[in-house]
Amino acid sequence: MSVSAALYGLDGETLTPDEKAFFRDSDPWGFILFARNVDTPKQVRRLTGALREAVGREAPVFIDQEGGRVQRLRPPHWRAAPPARIFGELYDREPELALEAVKLNHQLLGAELIALGIDVDFAPCADLSVPGAHDVIGDRAFHTEPEPIARMSTAALEGLRDQGVLGVIKHLPGHGRAAADSHLELPVVTTDAETLSTRDFAAFKGIEGALMAMTAHVVYAAIDSEHTATQSRDVVDGVIRGAIGFDGLLMTDDLSMQALEGSLKQRGERALAAGCELLMHCNGQMAEMVEVAHAAPALGGRAAERAATALEARHRPNVFDAEDGVKRLKALFDQGGVPLTP
Repeated sequence: MSVSAALYGLDGETLTPDEKAFFRDSDPWGFILFARNVDTPKQVRRLTGALREAVGREAPVFIDQEGGRVQRLRPPHWRAAPPARIFGELYDREPELALEAVKLNHQLLGAELIALGIDVDFAPCADLSVPGAHDVIGDRAFHTEPEPIARMSTAALEGLRDQGVLGVIKHLPGHGRAAADSHLELPVVTTDAETLSTRDFAAFKGIEGALMAMTAHVVYAAIDSEHTATQSRDVVDGVIRGAIGFDGLLMTDDLSMQALEGSLKQRGERALAAGCELLMHCNGQMAEMVEVAHAAPALGGRAAERAATALEARHRPNVFDAEDGVKRLKALFDQGGVPLTP
């Protein structure tokens, strides 16, 4: 069977026989880990190895490790990384120090991930910080202005890539203005198209080196009042591929989120019809994964080329002293006069 255009989570800290059989038969392009899958470094290394053994290839293994509120790997085994907003505060004082700090922070994140067999991070979050919006993004955003976000997101991708880890920019074309959490309900953004273009979308347009991106389960009424970005051909073609100019592999956010309607199969089919190339399902529930598998086609055509380009960018990590990196990161914030807090 050809590799399927899907990315799946799993239920626990070890791979069950049923999961192993499902992954072997459905052959997803990759996997995603969550806190429920994490205990110790040794356990995570065994799990990533078991996932790749199940499909018989070096499939990419993803995780959400942004820092701040969103990090699946936490103390005592892993560093408590700071949220993005702190780097934005440093940027307002010393832009070049901030860019150096962002890259260094993501080198530290990448070094931790690659040591576990995790080679893709759902970071950076390049959404605009918008006062008054829902705090589901909040301090996960670097800044309130698009240019600093683009520059810091580019630095984040460089830092991850230095350690052999690929980054996924999110949530295209922008979740920061949403007044609701798409995990729980459907956010509808009614801001005019000109403002969206010059601010929210512009943050993503300026990012360099992004090979993968994730869509937002958000309705942008000025672009398409009936469909979320994930399921809107107008948004995918007109904004993500067109105005923003993103030409990498485009994947959905989690299909089990409450912002979407219909069966899991219908959700996946609508996303693919809109132009998404990879379906993601995260909660590890077997019955739901089977349903998504019925929607996921073999990865082919331009999508397969983009996926191959991304995987070809993986490489051995460069030599990096993490202990020294932590010290240098603190020194950069001290130099800029901004307290570094996790």
